[in-house]
Amino acid sequence: MSAPRVGADAPVTVHTVEQLVRRQLSTALGGRRGMLEASVPTLAFTVAWIFTSNLQLSLGLGGGAAVALLGLRLAQRSSVQYVLNAFFAIAIAAIFALRSGRAEDAFLPGILYNAGYFVVLASSALVRWPVVGFMIGGVTGDPTAWRQNPQIVRLCSVLTWILAIPCALRVAVQYPLWEAGEAALLGFAKIALGWPLQVAALAVMVGLLSRNHTPLEPTVKRADAGPAPRADD
Repeated sequence: MSAPRVGADAPVTVHTVEQLVRRQLSTALGGRRGMLEASVPTLAFTVAWIFTSNLQLSLGLGGGAAVALLGLRLAQRSSVQYVLNAFFAIAIAAIFALRSGRAEDAFLPGILYNAGYFVVLASSALVRWPVVGFMIGGVTGDPTAWRQNPQIVRLCSVLTWILAIPCALRVAVQYPLWEAGEAALLGFAKIALGWPLQVAALAVMVGLLSRNHTPLEPTVKRADAGPAPRADD
C-alpha cells in the first residue's frame, strides 16, 4: 500500500509523530561533522584569548577557522548550511565584542538568542501550540490539523519542553559568567553546553519517541478503511 496523502499534492512518507520527529531531528544538528563545525570557531577564539588576551587576534582566528571550514565544504561540494551558521555566529559575536572592546561580549548574542528561543518554545508549549507540532504541519501540508488529536498535542508539548530546557540552562550558566567578565570560562561553557547538551536532549527525545506510536493522520479517511477513529475514542 502506498503512503497516505493529505490533500492532492502533499505526500506523507511517515505514519506516526515519532517517525516524523526522528527524521527531522536526524538532520537538525548536521551529524558529527555539523556539530564539530559549530564548535571549532568558538574553541579557536577561546584558546586564542586565553593565551594572548588579544581580542582582535582571537576574533580573527575564530573567523579564520569558520572561513577554512567553509572553504573545505565548498571544495568538497557538500552542504554549507551548518558551517554558514557558525560563520554568521562568529561574525555577529565579533560585532558585539569590537563595539564594546570586551571579549565576553562575543558571547552575548548567543545568550540573548537562547533566552529568546526559550521564551518562544516555552510559550508555545504553555498555550498548547507547541513548536514541534508545526514540524508535523510542515510535512502534512496542513499547519494546524495535528491539533485535532490531543495525543499529538501532548507529545509535541513534551518534545518542545525538552528542546527548551537546554536553552534555559545555557542562559542560567552563561549570563552570570558574562556579568563577571569571564570570557575564557564563557568559551568553555558555550562549548560544553552546546552540542553535548543538544545531543543529550536529542537522546531523551529519541528514547521518548521509541516508546510511543502516535498516529500522524488520525482524521484522514481511507477508501479501504472508512473514517479514521476519533482521538478520544
